[in-house]
Amino acid sequence: MSGLRRVALARRVEEPGPLPRGVAADLERAKEAAGQRAVTLVRPGMHLALGTGSTADHALRALAVRFPGGVLDCVASSRATEELARSRGIAVRPLRDDDRFDLMIDGADEVAPSLDLTKGAGGALLREKLLAGLSRERVIVVDPTKIVDRLGSRMPVPVEVVPFARGVLAHRFETDGYRVARRLTADGAPYVTDNGNEILDLRPARPIDDPAAVAAALSAPTGVVATGLFVGLADRVLVGHPDGSVDERRRSAGAPR
Repeated sequence: MSGLRRVALARRVEEPGPLPRGVAADLERAKEAAGQRAVTLVRPGMHLALGTGSTADHALRALAVRFPGGVLDCVASSRATEELARSRGIAVRPLRDDDRFDLMIDGADEVAPSLDLTKGAGGALLREKLLAGLSRERVIVVDPTKIVDRLGSRMPVPVEVVPFARGVLAHRFETDGYRVARRLTADGAPYVTDNGNEILDLRPARPIDDPAAVAAALSAPTGVVATGLFVGLADRVLVGHPDGSVDERRRSAGAPR
């Protein structure tokens, strides 16, 4: 199965039901506006980390238009993004031992006022988190529906786990008060990440007040590979709107990185 198909299946499991046609078109215009604004931050010769997801895809398309000559050095966070980049004429290479990136452009499933994020609907949370930690600046592109007062309000928290531990971890998280769903593809098979792991989608009993504490607690059990709580891993968020305008939110000065 291609990477693009795998991400589409993951989204089908994760996201709310289909939107009315007019609303869906408005959101696509909003995503496009955010993606295009993000690309204005890119300069020739930059080392770029490429995120995964529908809004990040818009940024990738804008990147291909702005830099048709392939003058960028890019690493992708998923096979799906790698395939899309190459289909648009953007060269993508493997991650190197000493890599550091000038800029990462990525999407998010939820954005809190602190700019902490919920990510992972596209299944690439581990690689996205790794690349974010290697990037000097992390720019997140979203549409207005992704802005929430508290994480866990709209979307579940994905947790990538090794398959051997999945059942044990699901039981533990249920005991801790989460509603736990094993992520499946559209045909009912277990969803498998690019890393060969599975994903548990956790619905908290109430929205999350302290993302850092929850992220630490979810990461603690043996068998957890990564969580979809991204704390301190966004420097600015670009919120696109259907009319083409873009709001910019920045992490407050002195906030921990």
